[in-house]
Amino acid sequence: MPELGCTPNVVAYNTVIHGFFKEGQVGKACNLFHGMAQQGVAPNLVTYNSVIDALCKAKAMDKAEYFLGQMVDDGVVPDNVTYNSLIHGYSSSGHWKEAVRVFKEMTSRRVTADVHTHNMFMAFLCKHGRSKEAAGIFDTMAIKGLKPDNVSYAILLHGCATEGCLVDMINLFNSMATDCILPNCHIFNILINAYAKSGKLDKAMLIFNVMQKQGVSPDGVTYSTVIHAFCKMGSLDIAMDKFNQMVDMGVRPNAIVYHSLIQGFCTHGDLVKAKELVAEMRNKAMRPPDIKFFHSIMQNLCTEGRVIEARDILDLIVRIGMRPDVPIFNLLIGGYCLVRKMADASKIFDDMVSYGLEPSNITYGILINGYCKNRRIDEGLILFKEMLCKGLKPTTFNYNVILDGLFLAGRTVAVKEKFDEMVESGVSVCIDTYSIVLGGLCRNNCSGEAITLFQKLSTMDVKFNIIIVNIMIDAFYKVQRNQEAKDLFAAVSANGLVANVFTYTIMMKNLIKEGSVEEADDLFLSMEKSGCTADSYMLNLIVRMLLGKGEIVKAGNYISKIDAKSYSLEAKTVSLLISLFSGKGKYREHIGLLPAKYRFREEAATVV
Repeated sequence: MPELGCTPNVVAYNTVIHGFFKEGQVGKACNLFHGMAQQGVAPNLVTYNSVIDALCKAKAMDKAEYFLGQMVDDGVVPDNVTYNSLIHGYSSSGHWKEAVRVFKEMTSRRVTADVHTHNMFMAFLCKHGRSKEAAGIFDTMAIKGLKPDNVSYAILLHGCATEGCLVDMINLFNSMATDCILPNCHIFNILINAYAKSGKLDKAMLIFNVMQKQGVSPDGVTYSTVIHAFCKMGSLDIAMDKFNQMVDMGVRPNAIVYHSLIQGFCTHGDLVKAKELVAEMRNKAMRPPDIKFFHSIMQNLCTEGRVIEARDILDLIVRIGMRPDVPIFNLLIGGYCLVRKMADASKIFDDMVSYGLEPSNITYGILINGYCKNRRIDEGLILFKEMLCKGLKPTTFNYNVILDGLFLAGRTVAVKEKFDEMVESGVSVCIDTYSIVLGGLCRNNCSGEAITLFQKLSTMDVKFNIIIVNIMIDAFYKVQRNQEAKDLFAAVSANGLVANVFTYTIMMKNLIKEGSVEEADDLFLSMEKSGCTADSYMLNLIVRMLLGKGEIVKAGNYISKIDAKSYSLEAKTVSLLISLFSGKGKYREHIGLLPAKYRFREEAATVV
């Protein structure tokens, strides 16, 4: 413009600066701002607001603060647009205290906070799980004469929904009518999604119907939420009805909707319909689900023991023209191992090879683990050798599986050989390996060897976890080295570990066994103070051991703890009570020391 004999005014500068910021060219925008002074054009409120807003969106808060200072120095008074930009910048970056500081500065300069200002604070609080505080800000708006808008309600409704405060959510929604604010589609979607996620699909559909009665048309998000919820609960006919309604209403189903339906039909066994939906996606030039999508479905099925259904999905994958990969076969092999169908697991292994896929060391590890867990260690060892012959280097996981399997078979000598082989081959020995070895030695009556290894590892600065410490406390007790067991327990917190219920169970069991009943009681109290909760197994064990020691009153106290926690007496505990307190029982005359509901009638060996 200067070349044409025209001097750009402030409006022209503002327009170009805003354009540079919009295109992400911050450097050019700032250079142009600094060039204004050289041309004798003073930046005005719009100029500064444009610069500060862009810098705040770019999270360059230091620079934004610099321009705010320059703005004040130039005599340009910041308005609520200026401060809102800064508050948004700080709050969206997680700097709550700075956002509050700016708000205080804003009020001290007598700049009125508007609805947008309050919305930003509510959004920050709701994002961080503080919807109650956000509700407080919402209430102050009315006191200040400000009327909450749809955005205000949406922010707080979403906050309540996210925190599961559904009663607060619906009460707030109902209050919209008082403020004469008509809820939009976004607000209805928040409510429908909240109810659907919490399993209250009847209420979600009630809101869905209210939405339509109020003349608000459901959008893609609405239908996607409802369809996903019906698919999840297995109501696929209703899900398809909503899908067809969606199409009739002119709302185009997106990939998320198709994925929900395909997953629903795969999970509930209608693979023909799933295949039709995949074909429909392709016909609409939509990208069909990838192999990871089907992997996720198969994983859920295998975890539930529904391996045959997972196997059917493998057939579907092939029929729709996709090539199954190694992880898919690994999943099926693991699924069959889980339900102890080793012949089927082996068949899938062979099928994998016939598909032209090479089993990885993970594949071998899964199948070997299956054989070992089913106490077929020799077949596992054959596979391990086959893996070596194929040039696959065994991993830590592979060795851990073999070591665990050999221990299960009671072959401790073979374990030592395999462990030495592992170390010599340079395979990393992890904390899980040590846990397997130390635990296996103890289970196979080699506690002395476990202690020797543990002490050796201690000198090597190996960092033990609480699982290993529990194993070793029990090992010391087994060989009557009680004081060393107590010393190891006492050092738990000093070693940066936290004792768990298993740790306390081992200690309580052995303290009662050695006759230190009072010490055991004190330990139980300290356990509760530490926040560790006794489980049913622990309490039942304590009761049986105390009864075995003739400590009837104390046993009764722990029976009361079982009741207080709504646990049940184990069959072994009930059997012991009957044998000790029934008609000819050893402690029949002391039955009054038990809690009232556990006092037996003379005529029947049953608990009242």
